[in-house]
Amino acid sequence: MFDAKRLLDQFLGGQGDPRHPHQGASPWSDLARGAGDMLNRGGGNLGGVLGGFGGGALAGGLASVLLGSKKGRKLAGNALTLGGMAVVGALAYQAYRNWQAGQAPQAPAQASVPMLPPPHDTPFNPAGETEQQSLSRNLLRAMIAAAKADGHVDATEQTNIFAEMDKMPLDADDKAFVIDELRKPLDIDSVARAARTPEEAAEIYVASLLAIDVDNAAERAYLDMLAARLKLDPKLVAHLHATVEGATDKVPATTG
Repeated sequence: MFDAKRLLDQFLGGQGDPRHPHQGASPWSDLARGAGDMLNRGGGNLGGVLGGFGGGALAGGLASVLLGSKKGRKLAGNALTLGGMAVVGALAYQAYRNWQAGQAPQAPAQASVPMLPPPHDTPFNPAGETEQQSLSRNLLRAMIAAAKADGHVDATEQTNIFAEMDKMPLDADDKAFVIDELRKPLDIDSVARAARTPEEAAEIYVASLLAIDVDNAAERAYLDMLAARLKLDPKLVAHLHATVEGATDKVPATTG
């Protein structure tokens, strides 16, 4: 059975068995329930929460296969290992919270206190399994669409991606989902329509931003159009960019 949360972990280079990344304590358990209070008391640092992916994020995992020789991004920090949905939620929540507070956009400072997931049972961190699966699926679709935004993933590249996926320990349903999404025509309106709330819109934008090189003109144009379709306030967009920028490091493009 297709598990969007599990596959999202693979996109973000999660540690452990890729077929069973959530064995043991769930990242959405008691730790997540108390995260909102900790953030509200101390502000928190995004760099810390994002480091448990083996130096990965888009520099590793399944997303690196999609990006090919393009530049990816590496999540910075050295704290908790969280699921892929938690990473995107943490980024979007911190940016959203700072925007609502009227703060100026700025990259979060590195600190020893890790950034924890957003509050339990909110649009950033839904409680129900159905809602979690739905959000994860939408984030995956956003990332795959973003990877296609500059025409990089053409028919030849798709063939290469499928060959690389065959080497990975992915379930058949996971592979089928990625293949189907890669073969679909790029549809930015479909990506935007998936957002049911302003919070989900912010998360979809974050997921897209993680998969895009903002130095590329075509991809910048894609992000601008996506922000407009998602009806994101330009000041919130600035916060989302600053937050992601502060929590990630660029990875040089490879040549092989």
